[in-house]
Amino acid sequence: MRKSSGSMSKSRVLGAGGCSVCRWVVVLMLFTGAALAAGGFPPPRACGAAEGGDDADRSLSPYFVVTNGEPGVDALPLKETRADVDIAGVIADVRVTQRYRNEGRRAIEALYVFPGSTRSAVYAMKMTIGERVIEARIEEREAARREYEQARDEGRTASLLEQHRPNVFQMNVANILPGDEIRVEMSYTEILVPEDRVYSFVYPTVVGPRYQSPSEAQGTDADRWVQNPYLHEGEPAPYDFDIRVALNAGMPIREAVCGTHRVDIRYDSDARAFIRLHDTERRGGDRDFVLRYRLAGDAVHSGLLLYEGPDEKFFLLMAQPPERTVLAEVPPREFIFVVDVSGSMHGFPLDVSKRMLRELISGLRPSDCFNVLLFAGGSMVLAERSLPATLENIQKAIARIEEERGGGGTELLPALERAMALPRSDGFSRSILLVTDGYVSAEPEAFDLVRRRLGEANLFVFGIGSSVNRHLVDGLARVGMGEPFVVLRESEAAETAARFRRLVQWPVMTHLRMAFPGFDAYDIEPPAIPDLMADRPIVVVGKWRGAAKGAVTLEGLTGAGKPYQARIPVEKAGAVTSCKALRYLWARQRVALLSDYNRLQPSDARIEEVTELGLRYHLLTAYTSFVAVDSIVREATGERTTVKQPLPLPAGVSDLAVGGMGPMGSAKMMTVARPAAAPQEAREEAGPGVAGAPDKNEAAEDRADEAVEPSTGGEGEPEGRPRWAIGPITVSGALEEAEVRRVVAERLEAWADCLDGKGVATRKGDLVTIRFRIDPSGRVKDVSWSGLSGETEAFRRCLERAVEACRFAARPGGEALEVVVILERMNG
Repeated sequence: MRKSSGSMSKSRVLGAGGCSVCRWVVVLMLFTGAALAAGGFPPPRACGAAEGGDDADRSLSPYFVVTNGEPGVDALPLKETRADVDIAGVIADVRVTQRYRNEGRRAIEALYVFPGSTRSAVYAMKMTIGERVIEARIEEREAARREYEQARDEGRTASLLEQHRPNVFQMNVANILPGDEIRVEMSYTEILVPEDRVYSFVYPTVVGPRYQSPSEAQGTDADRWVQNPYLHEGEPAPYDFDIRVALNAGMPIREAVCGTHRVDIRYDSDARAFIRLHDTERRGGDRDFVLRYRLAGDAVHSGLLLYEGPDEKFFLLMAQPPERTVLAEVPPREFIFVVDVSGSMHGFPLDVSKRMLRELISGLRPSDCFNVLLFAGGSMVLAERSLPATLENIQKAIARIEEERGGGGTELLPALERAMALPRSDGFSRSILLVTDGYVSAEPEAFDLVRRRLGEANLFVFGIGSSVNRHLVDGLARVGMGEPFVVLRESEAAETAARFRRLVQWPVMTHLRMAFPGFDAYDIEPPAIPDLMADRPIVVVGKWRGAAKGAVTLEGLTGAGKPYQARIPVEKAGAVTSCKALRYLWARQRVALLSDYNRLQPSDARIEEVTELGLRYHLLTAYTSFVAVDSIVREATGERTTVKQPLPLPAGVSDLAVGGMGPMGSAKMMTVARPAAAPQEAREEAGPGVAGAPDKNEAAEDRADEAVEPSTGGEGEPEGRPRWAIGPITVSGALEEAEVRRVVAERLEAWADCLDGKGVATRKGDLVTIRFRIDPSGRVKDVSWSGLSGETEAFRRCLERAVEACRFAARPGGEALEVVVILERMNG
């Protein structure tokens, strides 16, 4: 694996995305002064019509809906989305029903982009038109699209379900006639794996706006889904949302809680509960639904499930490890630090790596041992065998790392091979820590090496730098069943090191071995199990041949170094026909693994294998789609309109997530039909950029003023024009975003003085993300930032002090709050 020597330029990517449960941190572009000066927003276009201009000048991006449009067209055809969830033990089976109705006067084709669980295996779809039910077939992606488009053009009603990302899908429904009501059902299944003995079922509801850097001309079909219409912030979902959960835990339920939506919970027994969305939440489709529950005594499902299909047999093992032990009983640990010191690590990434490694190595216990392997074009080790973690050895290692300046190409595979081949210290739990920016061409051999040797060492991957190759970092950590860590700035090094130490200081189980005496198991995922560092069950899926007999055994050492053995008799499990989900779950595991390989280095052979798995196991994948086609020609005129179903912005996400995505920083817009209004009423409701609005520039300026706090213009800048603008602000905990915005606005001039006057070069359109914590006394601490280059020590001191000067109201007894503020350079 080679990369060129010398430093590598890290390009700035602007975009939106990255959702966690009920909390979004979005990196956004604000409305720029140039766009406003140039006349505000581009004119709206009719739904489905092409925009003017050169495709090469427009990036793939979301756009706003403008409520004014084509008479006779129902632009909001999705009327309801509902999920019926059955949870039996550790398996959730979900049926999603989308109800489309055309209340307009013209036939339409509806396109709807929606999210799914990253762990879901989508295995069925059907379409209902009146009394007719059409079961969908799984086809190769291109063949399915051709069949759908042919049916659409012939006037037949058809539906097409495609995967754009493992967690982003698109539904197309063609030839919905006026007055039609069409239901499309999609079914998927997933395993629920508890963490810290808490089970979570998450149902994603809306895809947040995403930005793609390729232009429309350069983008592929797989990228174009990001060109999706959105409603403005605060506007509710334009369709009803409902979810119902039948929870059959198989063991007494201690508690069940939904913190995202108001729900009604009814218990039929101590092990069975029904959860239903409250009527007041019918427009709650703008945030993920999250149900968490515990079992009595904090128990966790353990055992073996078998499914005996007509052609193949599948099993799923879930085993709960022993409880954590006290620190004094934890066995000694061995750490091999594998550090990238190649050309692209020169400067900031290597500086951050050095600080983090100082934190990690200095925090080793006296009973631990360690080694350091530095690699670029070649590699060197600190010692041929791991060294005791004495003060002398720690200082020796830190001094050697400090000598590195970065240079040369990268050979990751030989470095990993050499690290794994180092002599192992008996009785120690070994972990390999890979530290890199990820700028390597990671051939599949690296993944293969990690998978083959899973039982020999734990792998933790630390991505370092302002623009980390997350595909490599996340993929290697996933294939190694470890944890990925990403450090974007030097100030995060200490906290990341502390988080890693918390994870590994109490190993739950080490030296794990899995065996199948008398049970003919094969195609097992994962093929081996590394040491367990967190309180989560062991989950293994696979296939088996012959009779259901023998046993599955797990052997290892507890955190206290005591022998551990678990034997699960196969005969007691018994093969059942009701566990058909195991077939889909095994195939989904294999598809996910192959997809990790393909994201780093696409291979025709792996693409063919994923396609074959999708077709054989009836699964939606990146290369297979579901298509359902009615046999009756229902629309013979060929006159129809394509409508992209507008989505609500996720709760807590600002208009700026979309507003900065268009050319020149302005929002692209789309016209949708609505009932005709009186001329004056239409002008009042049209909003910025709509023909007939009183003054486009004035309307656009008004919208921008709501999001931008002014600061004093700098030298050589027009008076009154802000140098820096305050963009989206995200706050955790019980503090209003408006209060944070007020305090930041008061201090913005001091922040701008640091950003403009301490040797840091910025230009119009640059984004800076500033993070800090507010302690219960109202003081600011732990200030960090990203998005800048060429920082000086004077700049760091200036900005830290300027941000720390902010003061907030005290909250005695409260927890520390985390705040993220986005600033944009407006001039210069």
